[in-house]
Amino acid sequence: MTPSQKLKHMALIKSVTFGADPLPEPMTPDQLDEIWEQREGSDDYLQDAINEIRCSGTNTGLKCDWSRHYESDAVAAQYLDGSWVGWTYWHGGGKHGEPEAIEWMDEAYDLACVEEQVMTTKRTFTAIPQPA
Repeated sequence: MTPSQKLKHMALIKSVTFGADPLPEPMTPDQLDEIWEQREGSDDYLQDAINEIRCSGTNTGLKCDWSRHYESDAVAAQYLDGSWVGWTYWHGGGKHGEPEAIEWMDEAYDLACVEEQVMTTKRTFTAIPQPA
């Protein structure tokens, strides 16, 4: 699947958890595109799922597109097969901004991710009162 199809598949699966009609399993890329076209403009569950995925990516710290009107972050999500897909998360824009209207799924890209667990030390300091 393409990165865009991976995001669409994740959104369709999430929409089912919100109450949308079930999906065929396994689903071919052609079936995915067909179901997406049927549900994209008319399914409120799908719109909610798309927005939830758009806003819930893990920040990658990679460079991404930018605009003087909106803030942007490079984010990613893990697909069902363990691969990672990234996109630009647009946000901000003030009172009249509409960052959610910017196309992001078609601009998605595959990512490689190396995960390692590291031990960290957290220190919390407080002042000790001095005797009077």
